[in-house]
Amino acid sequence: MGLADKLAFSMGAKLDGNSFNTTKEDKKNPNKSSTEIIPKNQHQLVFTFEKRKGKPVTLVGRFNISEDKKKDVLKLLKKKLACGGAINEEWLELQGDVKEKIKTILESDGWKFRK
Repeated sequence: MGLADKLAFSMGAKLDGNSFNTTKEDKKNPNKSSTEIIPKNQHQLVFTFEKRKGKPVTLVGRFNISEDKKKDVLKLLKKKLACGGAINEEWLELQGDVKEKIKTILESDGWKFRK
C-alpha cells in the first residue's frame, strides 16, 4: 500500500456500510403541512385573474383535495376549454380569461363557489 492509498483512507472517506439516505428535502416549503381533504360540495372556490408577460391567466382555488383529484379536475377543464393549464399548490392555473366557462363546467360537476 503506497502513500497515496494511505492518504485516501486517512482523509475521512468511509467506505464501509450500506445505508444511504436518499430522501429528498422540499427546500421551498420545509414546514409543508398536509392539508385537510374536504368534499367538493363543501369547497368555496374563488377566482383570481392575472396577466403574466402580457397574457391573461385565470386561477381557480383553493382546492383541498388529493393531488390525483386535482389532476383530474385540471384535465377536465383543459379538455373542455381547449387551453393550457397547471397546478400550483392549491390553485389551478388556466391560460386565458375563462372565468365564466370554468364556473359553468365546475358547477355542473358539483363544485361550489363563493358568492
